[in-house]
Amino acid sequence: MTHVEHSGIYRLGDERSVHRLGYGAMQLAGPGVFGPPRDPHMARAVLRAALDAGVDHLDTSDFYGPHVTNQLIREALHPYPKELTLVTKIGAKRSATGDWLPALSPAELTQAVHDNLRNLALDVLEVVNLRIMFDRHGPAEGSIEEPLTVLADLQRRGLVRHIGLSNVTAAQVNEGRRISPIVCVQNHYNLVHRNDDALIDTLAREHIAYVPFFPLGGFTPLQSDTLSEVAASLGATPMQVALAWLLQRAPNILLIPGTSSLQHLEENLAAAELILPPTAIAALERLGGGRSLDAAG
Repeated sequence: MTHVEHSGIYRLGDERSVHRLGYGAMQLAGPGVFGPPRDPHMARAVLRAALDAGVDHLDTSDFYGPHVTNQLIREALHPYPKELTLVTKIGAKRSATGDWLPALSPAELTQAVHDNLRNLALDVLEVVNLRIMFDRHGPAEGSIEEPLTVLADLQRRGLVRHIGLSNVTAAQVNEGRRISPIVCVQNHYNLVHRNDDALIDTLAREHIAYVPFFPLGGFTPLQSDTLSEVAASLGATPMQVALAWLLQRAPNILLIPGTSSLQHLEENLAAAELILPPTAIAALERLGGGRSLDAAG
């Protein structure tokens, strides 16, 4: 059994199930997720190694680079194995200097779907997350009906199989589900950033996947004396403990930790075999306000 198989399986869409520990391709682009990687050969090697290790859920977007990660995925992995689920994201774009900008107009969303199809060399996108960009710093209330209706129309045209939401509030998830079936929600969440605790539990009851981005802290990696002490006591790395905590947090959480390093890829995937004992969980819970994993369902 591979590391990934220890993470378990969860449904993502009507017909697909994936291992709960996947891979996020964002870090394969250049610094700041902008431009090409310093070592394209290594980037492609990491992608191939992820699949060789059993990863069957790969997260990407055409605005990573832009275009860079999708082109690397195509170069490294096409033709894709039938068990691989590629999940992409639309709703943002990059300026000439690398700034992240909203791209939620009908024309921009339609173009983004076609860009993803072309750069990934696909006829249909399995899952497309609509990234809401009302506020650059996190979810902000406001109706998502207009952009989601555009994406739902592209789904009816056969270009998209399943729809997810990203950077959204609980109210926006509810609004979205009235417009189209939602198979996943992708928000910022990790051991110390716990704003979505209630949303995760609600989605678990509705059998909707929750995919935390920045599971290891993102551009500022998680740092905590408690986290380091727990990791040392278990003979693991702090990042492995942070990933293991997420896997134990709720059954509907799917992980997509990213890296451009073969060594870090192996370390991340090995987290699937790490079972946190109650004493470790109790210590870690204090970092997020003391909420018990046992109550997570």
